[in-house]
Amino acid sequence: MVDVPTWSHRIAVVVLAILADGLPPAHAELLDEIRARGVMVWGGDQEGNAPYVYPDPDDPDKLVGFEVELADALAAELGVRAEFRQCDWLTLPEFLRSGKIDIILNGYEWSHARAERMAASRPYYIYQLQLLGRDGGIGAWEDLRATPGRPRRQIAVLGGCAASEYLHAHWETDADIIEYDGNTNAMLQVRNGVHDATLLDLPMAVFYRDKPQGKGLRFVGEPVGRGYYVIYARPDQRRLIAAIDDAIERLFRDGRLKTIYDRHGVWTAAQENLLSADPDAEAAESQTTEGAEYARTGVVRAYGGILLRAAGMTVLLTVVSMPLAMLLGLIVALIRMYGPSALRWACTLYVEVLRGTPVMLQLYVIFFILPQVLPFSFSPVAAAIIGLAVNYSAYEAEIYRAGLQAIPRGQMEAALALGMTRGTALRRVIVPQAVRIVVPPVTNDFIAMFKDTSVCSVIAVTELTKQYNMLANSTGEVLKLAALTAGLYLAMSYPLSVVAARLEKKLAGAGYGVPMGA
Repeated sequence: MVDVPTWSHRIAVVVLAILADGLPPAHAELLDEIRARGVMVWGGDQEGNAPYVYPDPDDPDKLVGFEVELADALAAELGVRAEFRQCDWLTLPEFLRSGKIDIILNGYEWSHARAERMAASRPYYIYQLQLLGRDGGIGAWEDLRATPGRPRRQIAVLGGCAASEYLHAHWETDADIIEYDGNTNAMLQVRNGVHDATLLDLPMAVFYRDKPQGKGLRFVGEPVGRGYYVIYARPDQRRLIAAIDDAIERLFRDGRLKTIYDRHGVWTAAQENLLSADPDAEAAESQTTEGAEYARTGVVRAYGGILLRAAGMTVLLTVVSMPLAMLLGLIVALIRMYGPSALRWACTLYVEVLRGTPVMLQLYVIFFILPQVLPFSFSPVAAAIIGLAVNYSAYEAEIYRAGLQAIPRGQMEAALALGMTRGTALRRVIVPQAVRIVVPPVTNDFIAMFKDTSVCSVIAVTELTKQYNMLANSTGEVLKLAALTAGLYLAMSYPLSVVAARLEKKLAGAGYGVPMGA
């Protein structure tokens, strides 16, 4: 007897086929596939990433940078052409794992944790780290030491990179380390006086020294640290990595590599030792205590506390921003309904501008641009609270306006007939009823804000999603950390979902959810 597949079986087969279609073949020889298609896809992030890969100032549609030329040279050695794929720097390993890119080539440092889960090439660049401070600011590394009676110094840095790891390992007890999504954002906030210094990879520090982004900044002390940029491929593609290793050696021996680096001003004396560099020999020094802790205790015990603290930041941003948004939204709604015409027009413009522009752009304006025109600046958390509150106030204003319009016009007329002023009638009659009507949608926005706080990572607020990205990048435990992060978000939002559902039932039963005729 032949079993007839049920609909559930058929759906399961379709879902599995779709999922499998997005995964790279388990035993495919990627090198042969690259040569067959004639293209090697390399992943990188061009956002604030000069001199590695960035848009040509004279032709923004064209990418330039020493890694762009290196990718072209490596691809030519393999008999193919190079094709760039834009990715977020922190999530490049996920793009690689999913097969969306063939290799990672973007100033990705060699580390023991990365080498365990990806195949690493021989180094193509030896880097050091350079501290930058404002003109007239700190003059040496020692100026960053904690001193009684003085606020702790703040050092801005790109999150998830070697510079961040160096600061956490050597300066966490003396200074506050503020992590950004981009190096240029960190530099900008040092220039604005928000932070005291920033730590960059030396090639980037040298490149920006004579550019507008480096104006007002100066080198502090000698370069520190030493590490290696390598190319990463999926762990089963050792043959591809061997071919890339051979290509790097040929480029070095015939001088083409030095020519590329000289053209971009990044060749240093340390590059003479590229062929003898052996990151594996330094594995013991590179392995962090955090990695050792993970090996002993597992993901939840090693990183659960870190994610829980980040969730606390998510809760803080939400419970402070949302009440402010509700209050501001109610004020805007009242002005649009009952205010003078000039103010009504201004509030309408306020709502449309905020709803028509991304919250990320609004955060950039508050945190990065306003300090350039105002005599003061905002801390990352303060800017995040202001940005979320202002953005959400536009949506709350529309919700409250709908609630106010749902109140029969006769109630205002009756209140005025009883001798109440318009303000008293609004305060005692109209607004209380409108607030009851809008409780469910406002509660839903409260829940949505828990998730929208993730955008605040662009202004150096380490909330739950940002912390997840950094840990997933450094450990490779994407699924386990994602499950833990999702569980924390659910724990934060589900109680509010229950409250919203109960309030909706209660208010609907009381007749508040159904507008009455005028």
